[in-house]
Parts: sequence; C-alpha cells; structure tokens
Amino acid sequence: MGTVFDGLLRPTIAAASRSEWIEQTSQRWTVTEKVVRRFVPGESLPEVIRAIDDQRRDGLTVTVDFLGEDTIDEAGADATVQAYLELLDAMPVPASTTGEAMEVSLKLTAVGLDLPDHGHKIAEENARTVVEAAHRRGVLVTIDAEDHTTVDARLAIVRALRADFPGTGTVLQAYLRRTEDDCTEFAASGARIRLCKGAYAEPPAVAYPGRRQIDDSYLRCLRILMRGNGCPMVASHDPTMIEAATILAGEFGRAPDTWEHQMLYGIRSDEQRRLAATGARVRVYIPYGGQWYGYLVRRLAERPANVGFFLRALVSG
Repeated sequence: MGTVFDGLLRPTIAAASRSEWIEQTSQRWTVTEKVVRRFVPGESLPEVIRAIDDQRRDGLTVTVDFLGEDTIDEAGADATVQAYLELLDAMPVPASTTGEAMEVSLKLTAVGLDLPDHGHKIAEENARTVVEAAHRRGVLVTIDAEDHTTVDARLAIVRALRADFPGTGTVLQAYLRRTEDDCTEFAASGARIRLCKGAYAEPPAVAYPGRRQIDDSYLRCLRILMRGNGCPMVASHDPTMIEAATILAGEFGRAPDTWEHQMLYGIRSDEQRRLAATGARVRVYIPYGGQWYGYLVRRLAERPANVGFFLRALVSG
C-alpha cells in the first residue's frame, strides 16, 4: 500500500513544486508561516545564526543552505555568491561544541549553471569563490544535488574543485540508476559524499520508481561508501537506514569521526539528539532565505510520509 501511495503521490507533489500559482497562493495562507518556520528557521542571516547556535547547544553540527536555484541571470548568481560570503563571515568558528567543522551546501543552478552559453564556466567560477572563502574560514562545502540532467556537469565541477580543495563534498541520490557507479568512483578518491534517496521527479529510465527498489539501492550505495576511503554522510530519517549505517560502520571498522548522520532541521529532532548522545556525529541541514517553497515541497516528494510531519506541525507547532 505504501509503495502504491508513494507512486501516486510523488508525481503530484513534484508537479506542485513547479507551480507558480500554488507557490504564490500558499504564501498568502495565514497557516503557512507556522509550518515554514518549523522547517526553515528564517529568511535573514541573524535568524539562521540563531538556529545554528541552538543546534550547537544540543551537541550537533550543521550544514547551511541559502535557498535559491534556477538563477536566470548573472546578477542573480552574483547575489547568491555574496549571500554565501556573508554567511561564511557570520558563521561561528570553531565549528561546534564537538569539534566538527561546519558546512555550507550549495546548488550550482543558484550560481549560474543553467545560464545560456557559459553557464558551466560561470557556475564553476562562482562555486570556487565560495569554496575558497569557506576554506579560509575552516568551513566545509558540499555541492548539492539537483535533477538528473545536472549530474554530469555537477560532478565535473566537483572533480575540478576537489583537485585544489579535496574536502569539497557532493550529494549522490540513491534513486538514480547510475549512483552505484558514482559511489564507487568517489569512495575510491576519498570524497565526502552525502547519500540521500532523492527528491526530484525522474523518468524510470534513469531512476528506480519504487520505494523498495530505492531502499535497496540506498543500502548497496551505503555499503560502497562505508567500505571506501571517503567520509559517508548518511542523509536519512529512515530508522532502517540509520540502523544500517551503524551496522556497516562497525563492519568496516569505521571510527565515529569518519562518517556522520545528516538530518533535516525540524524533522525528528529528538532522534538527532539521541544519536548525538551515543557519540555519533550528527549534522543538521538548515535552510534559510526567501525561496523556501521549492525546498519544502521537495521534502514531501522525497518521502511522502513526510506529509505526516508537516501535518503534525500544523497541530502542535
């Protein structure tokens, strides 16, 4: 039943993420702000810094995403770069009470990847500016995932950045059929890899359509990463995947500081603190900024069970 429900609901949610009318209408609902603030702590830099401090007090570390993508001109890309530079200047260092480095997450379309003619070059130059500034501050950078049409360009840029800044990480999505091969490559090269299930509506030719297939792929990919030379970042709220990560880390003799859990701000916060209390490294993904609509809707598409988290937030938040 769950697989059928997911299969019917995911395309509907994904379509909603592309609807300007739904986005504009939802922003006028009085209940919207209540839900948004549960999962996106604010639109301003002071608001996200307060959220970072809250996580640090709980023994957690963070990755911060300035929400913005599908930039339509160079001015927009430049504005996103400037927002990241200001964020990096404002982030408290040392990174956390447990000593792990902080991280920012960056989408390449937000810094120009889809711009005509020279989008790849613009995005690489802009990403390098952010990575260089982060390196000076002792902050990590992970290049975030987008839909399958961007994967080749993104991974090419990640390889180029890692040649000078090997701490640069990226995201691989288990629902893509190619991801096992990508995991093998990046695990061998010692990369930081955030493994998630996937949040975009993709054709069956490139992505597994069923929840069980996606879960199986996630476990196969996780094994590759845990066996490899890099740092696996287990981006999942699924209890099965959380338990599997702990088992695989033990199987391959990984110390707690060689891998981490990553979970979303506002979802399963008690579990985040519980894992941290066991000595595990836990990183909370904190988004902020005005372009929150696409982010929230993709969280629903990634795992339609998340609808329950959002509905409970309306009742209890």
